[in-house]
Amino acid sequence: MFQKLAVLLDMIKFKLTIFAMPFAFMGAFLAARGIPDGLTFLLVIVAMVGARTCAMGFNRIVDAGFDKANPRTAERAIPVGAVSMLEAWSFVIGAGLLFFFAAWSLNPLTLKLAPFALSLTLFYSLTKRFTSFCHLILGVALAFSPLGGWVAVQGSLTSYPWALSAGVLFWITGFDTVYACLDADFDRKAGLYSLPSRIGQRNAFRLAAVFHVLAFFLFVYTGIQADLNFMYYIGVLIAAAALFYQHRIVNLNDLSKIKGSFFSMNGFISLALFIATWLALISEKL
Repeated sequence: MFQKLAVLLDMIKFKLTIFAMPFAFMGAFLAARGIPDGLTFLLVIVAMVGARTCAMGFNRIVDAGFDKANPRTAERAIPVGAVSMLEAWSFVIGAGLLFFFAAWSLNPLTLKLAPFALSLTLFYSLTKRFTSFCHLILGVALAFSPLGGWVAVQGSLTSYPWALSAGVLFWITGFDTVYACLDADFDRKAGLYSLPSRIGQRNAFRLAAVFHVLAFFLFVYTGIQADLNFMYYIGVLIAAAALFYQHRIVNLNDLSKIKGSFFSMNGFISLALFIATWLALISEKL
């Protein structure tokens, strides 16, 4: 059983939950102007884990045919038979129920927003079949992370710093655009839509850089909207330096660094912004 669970968790790249989790924490900490109560904090974690697990599992199910045909993804759990469709669907449904349980346990508005938020993350997995704006749709889906954290604590949208969600939107869109370069040739042959397969990898890299510049300014404006002190802006500068480093080390002639460098650096960026927010809120009370 534990071996099967390990395979399932690897199938959805569970460790990469670290991408969006810190932004959910940012929303929750900003709403509380400090550390939320323990139960709320725990339920935010449960909701994020449930939502991401459900969405990633669904992605692996609906893309199983494409994954099997793509040399880069042919060794994933479903194509090689390590996970059956029944097991995968059970995993997805269980994670979805976990998400709704957490939303129900938090407050009425969280529960009301839960179906829309989860539906959007599931819908993203289908968008590559008909639009090159699939990366933007993923960004919109993950932009719900800080919003969800805020609503979990406040139970309302009053005074929410919308620039934070917009920053997450463009940060994720830029990253996903670059990551899609790994499959540009396959997507083109398979009739799938992605920006790299439609406008070329070089133009996709340039557009991703524009997205990340927009994300930087939106994260700066988040500090203004949330009335955060200089500690937060130090974190923004660190995140900006990491974004710049990402774009420097990835070479169009050698895309092998995308997976390692972008995944590790994106986790670092989200953590840096969250820790900077936390320190800014703590220093307010000193």
